[in-house]
Amino acid sequence: MASSSSSSSARGELEKMGIDQVKALKEQADLEVNLLQDSLNNIRTANARLESAAGALNDLSVRPQGKKMLVPLTASLYVPGTLDEADKVLVDIGTGYFIEKTMEDGKDYCQRKINLLKSNYEQLFEVMFNSICGIEDILKD
Repeated sequence: MASSSSSSSARGELEKMGIDQVKALKEQADLEVNLLQDSLNNIRTANARLESAAGALNDLSVRPQGKKMLVPLTASLYVPGTLDEADKVLVDIGTGYFIEKTMEDGKDYCQRKINLLKSNYEQLFEVMFNSICGIEDILKD
């Protein structure tokens, strides 16, 4: 009930606005939705990187010490190396800071960050969905 009365009052206010004001309001709503979509894409990208890091930690944990391997410097540049200590990893905690953690703590860190990103993604998606539905309800009336 509250939704229909709020959309009715929104429609009433829209009818009082000039065409330029309605266009400006629509542009503002479109901008908000685009910003939310960009945020969702950024979260998806960060989640993919963390999933990749978690997979790399799982692969690394089963390799024996002294194993020769290719070490990634970037996404496309690798150098040869030898696995020295498989039980310790460096974890990027942001803004150029790294901390040394045990393998299990590193896996746990990645999983916690993945869960946090998934939660943030779901919340942002709900906000965006509600914004789009609100815009459509107003325009439909």
